[in-house]
Amino acid sequence: MNRLAAETSPYLRQHRDNPVDWYPWGPEAFEEARRRDVPVLLSVGYSACHWCHVMAHECFEDAEVAAAMNRSFVNVKVDREERPDVDAVYMEALQAMTGRGGWPMTVFLTPDGDPFYGGTYFPKPAFLELLAAIEDAWRHRRDEVDQNSAALRAAVARSARLRPAEDLPGAEHVRRALQVLAAEFDREWGGFGTEPKFPSTMHLDLVLYSYLRSGDPAARELVTTSLDAMASGGIYDHIGGGFARYSTDRRWLVPHFEKMLYDQALLVRSYARAAVALGEARWRQVAAETVDYVLRDLRLPGGGFASAEDADAPGPDGRGHEGLFQTWTVDEVRAVLGADADAALVHYGITEQGNFEGRSIPNRLHARGDWARAPELEDVRRRLFEARARRPRPARDDKVLTEWNALMIAALAEAGALLGEPRWVQAAVEAAEFLLAELRGPDGRWRRSWHAQGEPRARHVAVAADHAALVEAFTRLAEATGAARWIDEARAAADLLLARFWDPEHGGVFTTPDDGETVVVRHKELLDNATPSANSMTALGLLRLGALTGEQRYGDHAARILQLVGDVLDRAPGGFSYLLTTLAVWLDGITEVAVVGDRPDLVAVVQETWRPEVVLAWGEPYPSPLWADRRPGFAYVCRGYACQAPQDTPEGVRAQLAAVR
Repeated sequence: MNRLAAETSPYLRQHRDNPVDWYPWGPEAFEEARRRDVPVLLSVGYSACHWCHVMAHECFEDAEVAAAMNRSFVNVKVDREERPDVDAVYMEALQAMTGRGGWPMTVFLTPDGDPFYGGTYFPKPAFLELLAAIEDAWRHRRDEVDQNSAALRAAVARSARLRPAEDLPGAEHVRRALQVLAAEFDREWGGFGTEPKFPSTMHLDLVLYSYLRSGDPAARELVTTSLDAMASGGIYDHIGGGFARYSTDRRWLVPHFEKMLYDQALLVRSYARAAVALGEARWRQVAAETVDYVLRDLRLPGGGFASAEDADAPGPDGRGHEGLFQTWTVDEVRAVLGADADAALVHYGITEQGNFEGRSIPNRLHARGDWARAPELEDVRRRLFEARARRPRPARDDKVLTEWNALMIAALAEAGALLGEPRWVQAAVEAAEFLLAELRGPDGRWRRSWHAQGEPRARHVAVAADHAALVEAFTRLAEATGAARWIDEARAAADLLLARFWDPEHGGVFTTPDDGETVVVRHKELLDNATPSANSMTALGLLRLGALTGEQRYGDHAARILQLVGDVLDRAPGGFSYLLTTLAVWLDGITEVAVVGDRPDLVAVVQETWRPEVVLAWGEPYPSPLWADRRPGFAYVCRGYACQAPQDTPEGVRAQLAAVR
């Protein structure tokens, strides 16, 4: 075993028996590189990453490759999910070098941590050639290495150097982004661009909000086509619920089969929001089945959620095979269902020739948008699910990440309120209690990652995205439950975020706290990726928290983030969809609603559809202008705390909300 045997990350432990002399990220590795005068080979991945496993089998488990790595480099392995700060800096450097990124990520660093070359997946022959070339450059062309590292250091410092615009951005930025998304929209199969295709929920939420404001049928078509196509394809698990990370093809048929917690969270929100906003009941089923998957397969004792499930499952040869758990042959279906097999084969598109390496991924692309199952087909699905459950399962990454759990808490709270599912709200409460008990230290500081077998269990200083997601989770819990304590927790998380991560000179939040480790530069996460960026989440969370509490300073900080990116919004509008939704809410203005006293019927009116510009206070009072001088038994619909006539009927509240919109 190498040094990774002492780590708690499931991804790092996957490499503990490699012949590579791996180091975890830390000063020991860089001190050793300085002592030996060799570069650092940094390898970044995550446990559910299919191509990370492929490269591990081809290279890191190979004695010849390991010998070359050990001879000429100090080798460092990083779990990108535990250390998003490390991943973000070197991914930005890699994209500056190559114009693209991805995992596994391989970056060569000086002993001071400066990147000078990198790539993603390398098969064994190419990797051996690369190792020899890097060793030669280090020994004989150090001036080229120094030039590369200086240029890349400047590239990764761009986010920290960004200066705010003179004015807040305006509605024209939202319009331009919507035009770009409309141009990239695949009218036949939904989503944006060609293959590979990602769910892009932040784009869809922005377009859905624009439809609610404008009634543009093209916006509705974009959302409807995309949600229907994704839920019909193989990216959606029609047997067990939940979504794979992305599709390798344009039609959403063939995914890489890993399932990530953050995707479930973001997709549950998008399907629930669209279901109530557009009145499409079929999307409720997708949201419900996805939640069922999360609560069944990712929930851990105590209420927290595991990070992911792997793409690969063990085969008869003992090795991992991608999609083996999720795919079927005709003979396998017949063995389970007998006389009922023919209906299932047609319903799920399972054929003799298959659609993935001789096997079939269940899908409904031949009947897109039609998920209704007759009772006998629901029984068929249940029997297939029970048979599949007896197969060897993909590995589960059972570490708990604060950010991803907070995203799931927010999704369960919001979707539970929208769809009338109190069980989901209760699961959100229990997950929040888990985070408070296990990931917030006695000093009040949050940790990024937790594992049951760790010592300590919670480790790694939480980054800005963790705190921003917590603000969102706690405010959504307050709105879903009416419990004042969640506003207190949201305030505490927001205050810690502003105290430790805020840039007082230019605005925005740095990725790492002021007393944390700086990797190359102190970086700011501005662009959305698979999850909303830290600054996007911070802006919306502070804007909504400020409206609920009446504390103007939260809204002022949100405005400064909008101003910070004002001059770059049009350069990459697809990278700012979450922030552009925040901008749209800012421009429209927040509507505050307070329901005073025991009036669940009035609360239900506010929660009956997706209103991104509305915040809701009800249940237990807390310090806020929304509770000042209010009569029990009434709902107050307000703008800037100036309220319309109090209403005591659902019809009255509904009419006032409609008039405001």
